[in-house]
Amino acid sequence: IEDLNFKKKGLKKIQFNKINLFNVDYVQTKAFDKISSKSNKYINNCFEIAINLLKKQISNKLINGPISKKYFLKNKFSGITEYLAKKTNSKNVAMVIYNKSLSVSPLTTHIPIKYVTKKIKKSEIINKIKLINFFWKDKFKFYPKIALTGLNPHCETINSYSEDEKILKPSVKLLKELKFNVDGPFPADTLFLKNNRKKFDVIIGMYHDQVLTPIKTLFEYDAINITIGLPFIRVSPDHGPNESMIGRNISNPISLEKSIKF
Repeated sequence: IEDLNFKKKGLKKIQFNKINLFNVDYVQTKAFDKISSKSNKYINNCFEIAINLLKKQISNKLINGPISKKYFLKNKFSGITEYLAKKTNSKNVAMVIYNKSLSVSPLTTHIPIKYVTKKIKKSEIINKIKLINFFWKDKFKFYPKIALTGLNPHCETINSYSEDEKILKPSVKLLKELKFNVDGPFPADTLFLKNNRKKFDVIIGMYHDQVLTPIKTLFEYDAINITIGLPFIRVSPDHGPNESMIGRNISNPISLEKSIKF
């Protein structure tokens, strides 16, 4: 496509009734033999081409495969969610692991546990819930029932300051007053019990493993990762890369299939 200003060669006019393949330059074929910094040029070029196509409105959807944050992001971003938010100047985004029966969203994403409490703020909670509420209404035509987990075990703490009391409860109270269908905070260790989780469409947790561990235990590969708040739909499989599986042709494809169908 001439007006995309790519430095790559061999790009011709997009055919919308075909699968269009792009010859992406990268260092060497051996870069695919293992996950390493050598494959970064290829991954970066893939994203550059994809984002350029999206900006030109040739598509409004993006699927990427699992990517090793350790090598590609080099500590510049905590995850692909944040990387794409920066690339598209998106200020308010959310990571959602979606299954039709139940979805989850971590308030904080791929950051060390010791930094979690510093990121838990009323504004973050309110913005995330508003974003999720709008997305569900826009894409699924209904407002979701949302639950919020507590931060501390059993929503209790031996410290004099309780985030659950000072931040989470007031946030939920305000959202209820604004007519959002949200409740909590609930103890995370019991919220995912069958009779509890069936009351909700989305559970928002305070940190990554608090909600991703139970959702992956429940659905394994039958879920997808959606980044909401971008100027396009971005989905990916709900798992990371497994270096030991490269080249063996036995990886489970279910999450990728679900991404394409979505």
